[in-house]
Formats: sequence, structure tokens, C-alpha cells
Amino acid sequence: MLHNLIVMNQPPFKKISIILSKATVENVYAAMVLAHGARSEGIDANLFFTFFGLEVVTKRRMEHLHVAAVGNPAMHMPSLLGILPGVEALATAMMQKQMAEIDVPSVPEFLDMIREEGVRFYACKMTVDMFKLKKEDLSDAVEDIVSVGEFYELAGGEGSQIVFI
Repeated sequence: MLHNLIVMNQPPFKKISIILSKATVENVYAAMVLAHGARSEGIDANLFFTFFGLEVVTKRRMEHLHVAAVGNPAMHMPSLLGILPGVEALATAMMQKQMAEIDVPSVPEFLDMIREEGVRFYACKMTVDMFKLKKEDLSDAVEDIVSVGEFYELAGGEGSQIVFI
């Protein structure tokens, strides 16, 4: 009951900013589904790609993402098996097959779709510098390369939430 009172007294939810720090298939799709759902509800949405999450919008890497086979208890297999050659590729292929069966778009297609819906994409300046990337190395979907401070400005405002994935 107390939880309901707290939620009811919050300002209306107007914006979500999602920080994506990992480029595993399961994390990438979680971020994209959240952003898509937000836009479907009329909520502004930003995606901020940092560290290995930046691979999602790096042209040469975005179509080569993998499922995390090691250290992922949801895989329902001993982590030791995940280090065997081919296991990660097999898990990734199985996940992609299951997603294709239910018409889930590929990562590049999903990114294009949510960008057209109004989701805004930002790359972390520190990570871009650290990985020695340039704007032209990134997907055209990336609106800008911003510092963390600039991201907070973009993410701020009444009714805003930040989610870290």
C-alpha cells in the first residue's frame, strides 16, 4: 500500500534515458524493447551507448553481436561449457533463430525502426575516444557524441528516468 502511495505522488513519466554498457544480444534487445515501448506510449526515449554497448552502433560490429554464454545463469548450463569453442556461436544462432520465428527484427533493423519512432541515440565521448573511433565509424542513427554531463542534461527534466543496462 505504501508503494502505491509513493508511485501515485510521482510526477507523470515523460522521458526515459537508457544507458547501454554491454553489447550482448540479450541486453541490446532489452534496451531496444524498452525504448520502443516508451515511444509506443508517447514517452520520449534516449539511448546512450557506452563502453561495450557502443558496439551496437559501430558499423563494423553491429551485425556481429553475441549471446553471453559464460556467467549467465539463465543459460541453464554450467559456465564452464560456455568457454568451449563454438558454444557462444551456437547459443547466438539459436537465439537469433527463435527471434526470427516470432518476427523480431535484426539489431540494425530494430535500431532503424526505433529511430524512426523518435528514439534518440547518443554515443559516449569518453568511450569513442578510448576506442579511437570517429563519428563516421558509427551508425547514422547516432545523433551526437556527448560527454556524461551532456547526457545528464539530455536525460533530465521533470518526469525523467534513467535506466542502466
